[in-house]
Amino acid sequence: MTWDLHADVVVVGFGAAGAAASIQARESGAEVIALDRYTGGGASALSGGVVYAGGGTSVQDLAGVSDSVEHMFEYLRKEVGDAVSTATLRRFCEESPQMIEWLQAHGVPFDASLCPYKTSYPSNRHYLYYSGSEAAGEFRAVAKPAPRGHRAKGKGTSGKMLFSPLASSALSSGVRLVPQTRAFSLVVSHGRVVGVECRSMRRAPARIRMLHRRLGMLSAKPGIYAPQLRYLLERRLAHLEKKYSEVLRVEARRGVVLSAGGFVADRAMMKEHAPKYTGGIALGTAGDDGSGITLATEIGAATDKLGNVSAWRFIVPPVPFLGSLLVDREGKRMIDESRYGAALGHAIVEQGAGRGWLLADADLVREAKKQLPSQSTWFQRVQNAGLMRTAKRGDTIEAAARAAGVDPSGLRATVEEHNAAIAASSADPFGKHDDFRTPALKAPFTLFDAGIPPGSTVAKLMNPCPMLTLGGVVVDEETGGVKDTSGSTIPGLFAAGRTAVGLCSNSYVSGLSLADCIFSGRRAGVHATKGELRAVDADAN
Repeated sequence: MTWDLHADVVVVGFGAAGAAASIQARESGAEVIALDRYTGGGASALSGGVVYAGGGTSVQDLAGVSDSVEHMFEYLRKEVGDAVSTATLRRFCEESPQMIEWLQAHGVPFDASLCPYKTSYPSNRHYLYYSGSEAAGEFRAVAKPAPRGHRAKGKGTSGKMLFSPLASSALSSGVRLVPQTRAFSLVVSHGRVVGVECRSMRRAPARIRMLHRRLGMLSAKPGIYAPQLRYLLERRLAHLEKKYSEVLRVEARRGVVLSAGGFVADRAMMKEHAPKYTGGIALGTAGDDGSGITLATEIGAATDKLGNVSAWRFIVPPVPFLGSLLVDREGKRMIDESRYGAALGHAIVEQGAGRGWLLADADLVREAKKQLPSQSTWFQRVQNAGLMRTAKRGDTIEAAARAAGVDPSGLRATVEEHNAAIAASSADPFGKHDDFRTPALKAPFTLFDAGIPPGSTVAKLMNPCPMLTLGGVVVDEETGGVKDTSGSTIPGLFAAGRTAVGLCSNSYVSGLSLADCIFSGRRAGVHATKGELRAVDADAN
């Protein structure tokens, strides 16, 4: 085969995981080429920029937060389950403080301003917060809670403040980025992955490349909230690629790292693997189409946990909503409402068949409205307004239930059990800590629709349920090497981020996916450089 480009390590997908893999490979002495369907960033650049880290990071120390590796490990062991081995989880926790130092060394800014209240995402005044379920009752029982959500410092959703410094660091270190290039096949020789075949826009006319770039940017962020626009833009992008792209063959002398995201943007894969999760907002770019996973499975890679999807139903800010009751159509509670929003979303989908309502009494609603302005960002206020639009009220529990379509007798029994337990100082049946329990006593009573919004785009935008996929290809947890269906490692192939099974493949809390991208990306970058060195083909250009 004639190669157009060659490097020691070829990285497919240049988001947080791809950038981390590229930097680590360069730091290990490898020549690196990174390929990206657009211009880099992916879902990481659009994210909140939160990295889950603890065990005594420098940021925690500056904030006066006491934390230990053991407490972090015990908490995450309960969250992570069997997604990774105990040894891998412990290694992640032990390396967590150093990961923050590594990110800071590559220009990622953090800040020790501690958020004093529980929230789904802190305002621009705070950059360290409780980003998971650490303070929920069942988790306090196994580990001392500590804020571990390290938000990259920057206004708005600060994913760009995480990715941009990493990208700059990678490029300044000598990583060669080949943008607007879609990988479509892995090249295998004698059982080993030796390169990647792509279609690239690199030699298209400058005006066409600029148009492709702009359409790709529009497809990214606006496309999350306007899927029909994304579909239109993707058809236009596909037309440009078909007309102007050329085949590009890139040799990898040591290894290929797949870090091309998940598959939440691919409707066929979602319908096949996670049909219950097709009604929410796809949290990712059009590049999260499962292509990285498919590249691997086409040469025999094993996959796992593809049916695991994180669906986010955030009810805070404002904090008083932690005292509300999340019920199903029968009026029965589903979960401790103080858990992280992904746990609530999972309960709504799996237990409530996509439907769920929050019950609040008059005192709770009044206090929530009072606290909202000081605790929220603009997009959280929009979401809260969307939740308020769904309100169904009644002077009695039964009247509110009938207005919302919830079973009145079931809801009445739930509220009476809840109030009686608080009055008797009995433990909450779902383990909610007393810090977050309030009785529902004062009329009018309100039920807010917390399910996956059906119907119009406006409903989905104002009361969103974002989703992302968590499963991927199976990897060796020591090296990041991709395993085949027999359990053997495929020589020359590695995977990281949401293309691979990782730390958050069972359960998601804010920051754990980005932390896993850095952890698994660095691991893959190191071990990809250790692959057997191939001589450059004599006919390579």
